[in-house]
Amino acid sequence: MAETASASTIIGPTIKVEGKLQGEEDLVVLGRVEGSISLTKTLIVDEPGVVKAEISVAHMVVNGVVVGNTTASDSVQIAETGRVVGDIKAPRVIIVEGARFRGAVDMGELEAPRPSASLPERGVTHSISTRTANVPAALPAHRATYAPETVRPATTPRPSAPASAVRSETPVAVQGKIHKKVVVKKKH
Repeated sequence: MAETASASTIIGPTIKVEGKLQGEEDLVVLGRVEGSISLTKTLIVDEPGVVKAEISVAHMVVNGVVVGNTTASDSVQIAETGRVVGDIKAPRVIIVEGARFRGAVDMGELEAPRPSASLPERGVTHSISTRTANVPAALPAHRATYAPETVRPATTPRPSAPASAVRSETPVAVQGKIHKKVVVKKKH
């Protein structure tokens, strides 16, 4: 027995719909919709479509413009040409490079409970050896020490300076404490 294609409705580019839309099939918007949309399947807002509505769907793909809050039970994808203004609540949110989005994203509860203890500090610690308690006129030499117990392995590495940059490290006294100041200059 042959499988039938899933049903979908298309709102053409010259059509404007105002009010409440509900359904159990896919909806493709090429025109304009204002009000509210509630679907059990997928909403596709294609170019030049504009939706100004409160949205509740399983999936949403935006290539056009959406203004309003969205709740999706599965996913929301904003394509390169997509523009969204409003909050998104969905377990999966994909925002492609070039897309425009202004709002908040809520991806639900975390799977693992948060640790009750405080998290370790990130980064590199610096220890400075001084011979006197006061900061001398000429700043003393310093050394940076690597403390692997303070680095979390799941963090994203910070981008390093480009190869064409010159780095200079100078100790600086701030409020009686000595800190390392790093200045990055581009070569000409």
